[in-house]
Amino acid sequence: MQEDKIRAALVELLYRNSYGVVVANILISLAAAYVLRSTVSASWLIVWLGALYLLTAIRVLAARQFFIIRHREPASVLRWAWLAAAFSCVSGLLWGMLGWVGFLPEEPVLFSFTVIVLTGLICGTVPSLSAFPPALVGSIIATVLPITVRSITNGGDISGAYLALLAGLVTINLYYCRTTYRMLREAIRLRLENVELVSHLQEERDRAQAADRAKTRFLAAASHDLRQPIHALSLLIATLAALGHRGAVQSGDARDLAGKAKSIVGNLSGLLNGLLDISRLDAGVVTVARETVNLSQLFYHLSNEFAPTASDRGLDWRVVESRLQVDSDPMMLKRVLGNLLSNAFRYTRSGGVLLGCRRRGASVEIQIWDTGPGIPADQHAMVFEEFVQLQNPARDRTQGLGLGLAIVRRTAALLQHPLKLVSVTGRGSMFSVTVPKASAVETPLPDSRTSPAGIAVAIMVVEDEGPILDIMVQLLTLQGHRVYAGRSAAEVQQVHAEAMVAGDAPVDLIIADYRLGDGATGLDAIEALCAHIGRSVPAVIVTGDTSPSRIKEATASGHHILHKPITGEELHEAIVAACVDGKDAIDSGC
Repeated sequence: MQEDKIRAALVELLYRNSYGVVVANILISLAAAYVLRSTVSASWLIVWLGALYLLTAIRVLAARQFFIIRHREPASVLRWAWLAAAFSCVSGLLWGMLGWVGFLPEEPVLFSFTVIVLTGLICGTVPSLSAFPPALVGSIIATVLPITVRSITNGGDISGAYLALLAGLVTINLYYCRTTYRMLREAIRLRLENVELVSHLQEERDRAQAADRAKTRFLAAASHDLRQPIHALSLLIATLAALGHRGAVQSGDARDLAGKAKSIVGNLSGLLNGLLDISRLDAGVVTVARETVNLSQLFYHLSNEFAPTASDRGLDWRVVESRLQVDSDPMMLKRVLGNLLSNAFRYTRSGGVLLGCRRRGASVEIQIWDTGPGIPADQHAMVFEEFVQLQNPARDRTQGLGLGLAIVRRTAALLQHPLKLVSVTGRGSMFSVTVPKASAVETPLPDSRTSPAGIAVAIMVVEDEGPILDIMVQLLTLQGHRVYAGRSAAEVQQVHAEAMVAGDAPVDLIIADYRLGDGATGLDAIEALCAHIGRSVPAVIVTGDTSPSRIKEATASGHHILHKPITGEELHEAIVAACVDGKDAIDSGC
């Protein structure tokens, strides 16, 4: 295959060079005819010029035809090469006839002119015909053959000298033909390899992009599947807590068990929060809620949160207190610092970790120091990429997913808080985030809208997972709500229709899982149910998806969004918020 491509490129080069031969045939032939007009008959010169020009025209037409069909008939390339060789031989023979009539030793000027013309033509064939050596060899032989015969038949010292000159000229040009041919082949081979390399790189780029998209889809699906049992457990815990409040079990024991179980669920869900954060940041649906953040309070919470980690790993954990206040989103800033601290504790084997801050004019630089292995300078940018763990080549999942610093980079960019990394290999690293100082702001007035704790509404619930649906119905019923539940919009419509036959069946709210069976989504279910009851009602979408496109689609719907796993309190707050926000759109007690 490679050899065929090289041969085709050489033949293409042969025909491209043929256009230069056209110019030589026209200009040099006219000059030669003019010089020889006094010694050669006019009729011979006219016939010679006519034959040369006719051949030149045929070569031009053949070259144009070759460039038209060369891609359609790649197998015919060799035939075209031999055709070009035939043209070269005929052209060489015509020029050789000029040497025959111009061999005039008695006319030194004309004889010298003939020698110069033939020498130039022979040398000129090297760059133009070396792409196909048979064409060059044939052209040279055809050019020198007539004058060689004339020299032999004429005899004399000058003929012998001329024959020696011709022999040397032919030998030298054949040598350079061989060298030039090898150089052309090598140049074309390298060019084809470069083209193939570029194509290979493009394929690798496309493959990497496809792998990245596949990674995103895989993580989205895996996250969804993992969140489902956690979601069910979370609702079960809330149900146990509700039973305890109603006296079905010892309330103290129920609350204690629920608290411990929810703590476990919180730890498990932390493994998935990184995936969700990446997807939400990529989807562009995260909004910044800036307010005054008290660093003293923030540092206190971080100190308590990481104290057990420091104790377990035998590390010194110091927090330098600060009374400064900054302007940021408190939850997002805490997540940034929490990820940086998790990273510091994860890779620090001995020594300790320090959290503090420094004033930087109108800003505050919050710094996290560690005595870990350090990060080489050429890898500073790399550590902020997804799934990069320099100290975890075995991809030990107990050391995290490699998403922490990627989340930090995205979140800091969203907050417009500059990140900084200073590291010395073998001594440790310092990560910092620079936050603007808080300005004096008015304390916002409390929201005049009330959220009654004992709210009771009629809710349509669409959830295709049977165990989760059962638990959610039980929880909502215990909270005092009326529930029409089903695994699809059609089932919910049937349940609601049966309730209407029995009497009044109001609907105040719809709760739908985002990913349902048969390719349907929660948005489809909400639309179908609103059409069923004949009006729009507030809705809450519960989703475990982390795909950026799906998150953006769900957010764009304008409905309240809950990300699995959710607690009973979160579900209750979402119901209250949806009812309050949709108060003007429903005719119930919300």
